[in-house]
Amino acid sequence: MAAAMRGMKVRSWQRCSKQIRQQRTRLYIIWRCTVILLCWHE
Repeated sequence: MAAAMRGMKVRSWQRCSKQIRQQRTRLYIIWRCTVILLCWHE
């Protein structure tokens, strides 16, 4: 029973970490585009 719960926790954590990684990637791309646009205007 405890092992099954631990497995579920690990699986949900992996899903969360994957979503966090995707959001970080998206934010990084947006940030890079902003920097490029700002540099391009100058």
